[in-house]
Amino acid sequence: QVQLGESGGGLVQAGGALRPSCVASGRTFRRHAMGWFRQPPGEEREFVVATSGSGGNLYHTGAVEGRFTISRNNAVNTVSLQMNSLRPEDTAVYYCAAARTGTVTRRGEAYVFWGQGTQVTVSS
Repeated sequence: QVQLGESGGGLVQAGGALRPSCVASGRTFRRHAMGWFRQPPGEEREFVVATSGSGGNLYHTGAVEGRFTISRNNAVNTVSLQMNSLRPEDTAVYYCAAARTGTVTRRGEAYVFWGQGTQVTVSS
């Protein structure tokens, strides 16, 4: 079982940056693709970005293209989300999640372990 814990959200002005991170406990972290999802206020959860178990393959949504970057360090069981040029529409609870396999995917149903989320609020 993979247990996940996010941190690093917060309040930032438009144009600023944040880097939430997700630390996993367990012995098989590198075997799981890792994704970041977000749920804006009053909206459904949506895919943001993901990386394969090795970090060699990545997907991202067009809404964050050129602004958000996912990275993972399998030596310390950590995946991070570098968020630059933040906009008010990026405001959401951000969740990290581990997929069942190491194959990168943007499908939420493929992710079986979820963190509790970290709040990101971007002010105008």
